[in-house]
Amino acid sequence: MVAVNYWELLLLGSIAGFTIFLGLPLARLQNVSARRKGFLNAIAIGILVFLIIDVFGHAWDSTGDVAQSTFSGKTPLATGIPIILALFGGLAIGLLGLVFYEKRYMSGKKSSNNNNNDKDNKYQTISRSFSFNDRKEAGDSIVSSSTSNVSSQGHSGNAESQILVHETTAYRLSMMIAIGIGAHNFSEGLAIGQSYISGAIGLAVILIIGFGAHNATEGFGIAGPLTGLINKPSIRFLVLAGLIGGGPTFLGTVIGSLWTSTITSVFFLSIAGGALIYVSMLMYNSGRRQTTNDILMVGIFVGLCAGFITDLIVTLGGA
Repeated sequence: MVAVNYWELLLLGSIAGFTIFLGLPLARLQNVSARRKGFLNAIAIGILVFLIIDVFGHAWDSTGDVAQSTFSGKTPLATGIPIILALFGGLAIGLLGLVFYEKRYMSGKKSSNNNNNDKDNKYQTISRSFSFNDRKEAGDSIVSSSTSNVSSQGHSGNAESQILVHETTAYRLSMMIAIGIGAHNFSEGLAIGQSYISGAIGLAVILIIGFGAHNATEGFGIAGPLTGLINKPSIRFLVLAGLIGGGPTFLGTVIGSLWTSTITSVFFLSIAGGALIYVSMLMYNSGRRQTTNDILMVGIFVGLCAGFITDLIVTLGGA
């Protein structure tokens, strides 16, 4: 394996993280039927399930080794106990933290007196944030297919409200997936940097290649909830989601090459695992409403295979 210098390592680490952008254009697909959208979401679920397995596998390997060493007296309690607490603490933050986020920010319950004003204000805010365009035309298209026993004005308002709720939820779910993947990729970057600083430069390069291929599939996970929306997600939002999901690989590479910490790696892996469990369950519930169970399971199978196949690159490289 050809040796690389430090700046080349950082460049390669950034490439490994930003391959996540290869899967993000999927989010701008339109005219996607409910069945096809359900299948694409199922592939994303499969990728997330693989990441859960991968994340907790790595976190538990490190924690289990430390716990065994502590139990046998080879490692002091002051070293072993914090790492074990980091595993469960990170899991609580990743899983229960998103429960709080949903309860606080994703609840659609509003008082009946302020309901219409809140919807209008929400719609204007989301439109500015995510560049929703042509919402009037989108509302009219739904109105035209509605039943004729309700006034056109009432249908238009109801249609806009349904579009708002559906698309806002999709954006938030996609962003939560990006955050969970970002925490996972930060730990991957730590592994790259720590391999380099320990002198295993060949291993660091293998990790970069493997994680780069792996991150390309993670972009599909972020894009899954956004496929087939009436209003295409803006380029700005996709760039932001890609930076949140892929940028931590580069950040982890920098930090890992300067400072090694088992507890930090375990903590971020467990946060990622908890977050990925939460969002995968949300996507599964959504998928059951979009398509049949057999199509859903086939999509999850395809996503799992994609995750395991890309991970083989790292395994076959001896990592």
